[in-house]
Amino acid sequence: MIARWFVAALLVGLAAAAANADGPPTRIFHIGIVSGSPRSHPANVAFEDRLRELGYVEGRNLTIEFIQDSDVGRLAAATAELAGRGFDVMVIGPDAALKAAFTATAARSTPIVFRAVDYDPLAKGYIVSLAHPGGNMTGVVFQQPELIAKRLDLLTQAVPHIVRIVLLYNVTGADQRDAATSAASALATPLEAIELRSLPYDYEQVLAGTARGDALVVTASPFERSSPAAEAALRHRLASIGYQRQLAEAGFLMSYGPRITDMFRLSADYVDKILKGAKPADLPIQQPTKFELLVNLKTARLLGFTIPPAILARADEVIE
Repeated sequence: MIARWFVAALLVGLAAAAANADGPPTRIFHIGIVSGSPRSHPANVAFEDRLRELGYVEGRNLTIEFIQDSDVGRLAAATAELAGRGFDVMVIGPDAALKAAFTATAARSTPIVFRAVDYDPLAKGYIVSLAHPGGNMTGVVFQQPELIAKRLDLLTQAVPHIVRIVLLYNVTGADQRDAATSAASALATPLEAIELRSLPYDYEQVLAGTARGDALVVTASPFERSSPAAEAALRHRLASIGYQRQLAEAGFLMSYGPRITDMFRLSADYVDKILKGAKPADLPIQQPTKFELLVNLKTARLLGFTIPPAILARADEVIE
């Protein structure tokens, strides 16, 4: 009898151990992502890489619904529709999409992380303060109006004989346009601001009126792809500076700004904290503290420019 009881108890114990080894069912988190760039963009890839490092693997404990559209109107409409699907977190970049989520009643209870946004969420009323956002939004921002003035300064140092600056911006870059206009005035350099309105942007037509001695500066919003803009700048022999390294890598003379991939990785940390129970209202807004200057010497040689040693010494990377 004792032997039978012992065997039965042993079998029950083994079954319980096996059940415990399997553990409780894995919770599957649902994330909605709204982006102005394709999922294959290096910054989006960096975001998902960071999620995997934090233990979130699509198909195992994570589902991602990714929406991308370079058309502002369509993206806003898609965001409003997405907001009603009950995601654990929504991750949003473009201002039009964030505004749509902010105004959608269905999104009021959904935590929202904005990533690498180049507009002021406080001025737009999305948050209460940088330290204590309040509501259901938090994330990573960088102040482009301040940075675009720095870009103009760097470009005029690198190419001292600039006659005129041509600035390309779109509807979301009006604050950067105003900052660039003030900076150009301080540098005593004429500036022509050209608004890009319909996709795909025709850079050849936009730059048709440029001449030798002109320079090209772009805001942080107008480009659906880097290469066409860089190729057009080279064909028109324009000294050019952009806001992210991909532009310099594509052929712009220079780029200056934060590393966007790092900011996207940081936004994944926000997602992790929220999925673990943190409230967006209590997570302070973060801004980049490190900025990188890239100089493309290949482009400089093609344009016949000699970059001053002082600029090369300041560069974080020189593309040969």
